[in-house]
Amino acid sequence: MKAILSIAGSDSCGGAGIQADIKSAQFHGVYACTAITAVTAQNTIGVQGIVNLEPSFVVEQIKSVLNDFEISAIKIGMLSNHKIIDAVYEILKDTDIPIVLDPVAVSRSGFKLIDDDAVESLKKLFDIAYIITPNYYETKLFFGIEKYSEIFDLKNKYNNILFKNLTQEDSWNNDVLLRKDGEVKEFKSVKVHSLNTHGTGCSFSTSIASLIALGKSLDEAIEISKKYIHDAIELSPDFGKGNGPINHILN
Repeated sequence: MKAILSIAGSDSCGGAGIQADIKSAQFHGVYACTAITAVTAQNTIGVQGIVNLEPSFVVEQIKSVLNDFEISAIKIGMLSNHKIIDAVYEILKDTDIPIVLDPVAVSRSGFKLIDDDAVESLKKLFDIAYIITPNYYETKLFFGIEKYSEIFDLKNKYNNILFKNLTQEDSWNNDVLLRKDGEVKEFKSVKVHSLNTHGTGCSFSTSIASLIALGKSLDEAIEISKKYIHDAIELSPDFGKGNGPINHILN
């Protein structure tokens, strides 16, 4: 059995963050270790409160896992301030473990989730990530890109970037993978029109990390993960009064 490490925040309603990561990894038959960066009070309506952990304790969690487990992939989610980002970068900058970076900064609705100084700090992690998975708004925030044609300006700058829903189509969810050499591949799936999309970004990136840990190629990992998220939205339990969670275990 393979193991991954998720470095992310905790979601009290269980649909996103660490909770979603554990469930998504378990679905794929992968063991999930965790390093929690923040504890939130949140539900399907919004975030009511957040307590960031001390950067030194985030690092202590990471060290504790890496010193005892053979980790096959690392997923990084919410790093809510620049001190935590800098600490995570320092502990991971020389690792050879593939890192899937979900640069959590802007919600699907366009709401900014981290401070400006954290945005700049987070860019350091781009250099050590095997793949970065920004959503449409994060693509604009971090890379200044709004059009498909502009992604080629990033050729030879990063390993792999998966621009999620870059073309903003009504019927299709179109993700565009840009490899370091400039090669592009599109991954399309039928869009599920549902409010139950809470935690899809977390679950998607963790699914990719889990499949990479299992030895799948990057293309295979993305393709399988897209189908997984599509099915998880379709089978969502319809919990809560807002954007409900997906069904991570597809039961």
